[in-house]
Amino acid sequence: MTYPEVTAARPDPEPEPGARRGPGQAPPGADEGYQRGLGARQIQMIAIGSAIGVGLFLGAGTAITTAGPSLILVYVVAGAVIFLIMRALGELLSYRPTSGSFAEYAGEFIGPFAGFVTGWTYWIMWVTTGMAEITAAGLYAQYWFPAIPQWVTALAVLVALFGANLVSVRLFGEVEFWFSMIKVIAIVGMILIGLGVLTVGFGDAADTASVTHLWADGGLAPNGVTQTLMTLQIVMFAYLGVEMVGVTASETADPARTLPRAMNAIPWRIGLFYVGALTVILSVVPWREFTPGTSPFVLAFDRIGIPAAAGIVNFVVLTAALSSCNSGLYSTGRMLRSLSQRGQAPVAVRRMTRRRVPATAIACGAAVMVVGVVVNAVSPDRAFTYITSVATVGALWVWAVILLCHLRYRRAVAAGRLPAAAFRMPGAPYTTWLSLAFLALVLALLTLAPETRTALYVAAAWAVSVSLAYLLWSRRRPPRPVERPAPAPAGGATG
Repeated sequence: MTYPEVTAARPDPEPEPGARRGPGQAPPGADEGYQRGLGARQIQMIAIGSAIGVGLFLGAGTAITTAGPSLILVYVVAGAVIFLIMRALGELLSYRPTSGSFAEYAGEFIGPFAGFVTGWTYWIMWVTTGMAEITAAGLYAQYWFPAIPQWVTALAVLVALFGANLVSVRLFGEVEFWFSMIKVIAIVGMILIGLGVLTVGFGDAADTASVTHLWADGGLAPNGVTQTLMTLQIVMFAYLGVEMVGVTASETADPARTLPRAMNAIPWRIGLFYVGALTVILSVVPWREFTPGTSPFVLAFDRIGIPAAAGIVNFVVLTAALSSCNSGLYSTGRMLRSLSQRGQAPVAVRRMTRRRVPATAIACGAAVMVVGVVVNAVSPDRAFTYITSVATVGALWVWAVILLCHLRYRRAVAAGRLPAAAFRMPGAPYTTWLSLAFLALVLALLTLAPETRTALYVAAAWAVSVSLAYLLWSRRRPPRPVERPAPAPAGGATG
């Protein structure tokens, strides 16, 4: 693979202490050498696609057997918390848009160590998720091409998506747009067909379908509240990646307008795609008929009498896996370059192509994903457990850091040290603390089951490793100071 000609990124000019910006000057982080090639259409679909993953199409079957119809409420509550987290991130992005996103805010509002840990945790989270997704893509492709070894397809998928990410951010956005569109069409189609079954008697399931399935067989929570709570970690894993919109800040056309719109759309996306789809599915098929490891979409389509139900859902799930890997390559490249710009990663990964793509940083993530192909080929079951554990705990850490940074930012605004953002998180700081408490509950629930307790062991090992790495790296290269906007004038908004 040959790259276009690269140029070393020029060091950002350091402002004079206390210097104010003129009205025509861009805020810090507004221009990091990237091309603003992502339009409103692409950002909206990226935001939608990042909230819809393999967890909905496949993982929901296991959660349904555990929680029954109460799983719908779990998605509602968890979705409300995700919305608050994204509003907190949106407020921070409104204050200072940057591709480093929450990792840069962690360094600014908590400290260099927090920024280092958050950036590298997010990087490894997406790399490991990409490992799982490309392996899964190889597995799904065997549905049509059983003669091709799984690892060959996985490697081909990685190479193709790697090439697409190297061309331009516009191509990445277009690929992600269509991946997301396929998932949206599948869910909307399921909802419309299910409503047809319930209202006009369409399909083979018309005689048995009824909304009374939601409460008639053992009540809303037939296995008890404790079992319902145990599905929280599954549900939160399904939302993993929704924060990726923040990483696109430096490559989004008109981010001050586009990003808030995308984040404000999260409630109806969750309501339609998760709550709406599960409500319809559980009305068409009684919850006791679902089994772990079986896609609820496949079962519902099959009961309705949709031809080639398994093939349709397999294609959609393959698309979801490709979308996740595509997002992983994008996110790891931008986050790694941001770490380098802050002096917390090698200088070489700061290099950009003529099309303003961080090719070296993307290549680093892709190289590690290749290792994941080998690991998954040798021991797929064990590797997948470790991979999802790292991803789940990594997401909880990132979301918690976003909330903590938001608290620190609001305090700085109230003290007049920073300007107030136009896009605000509702109910703060009470909603911020409430969201942090919810994340702590999810983390505590991970300790109750042996299969999820692995996540904490992996997290402890990662915490030790990244802490030692920070100590060694900080001795060699002290972190660069963060450039902040000018403080709000006296008597300004205090939030």
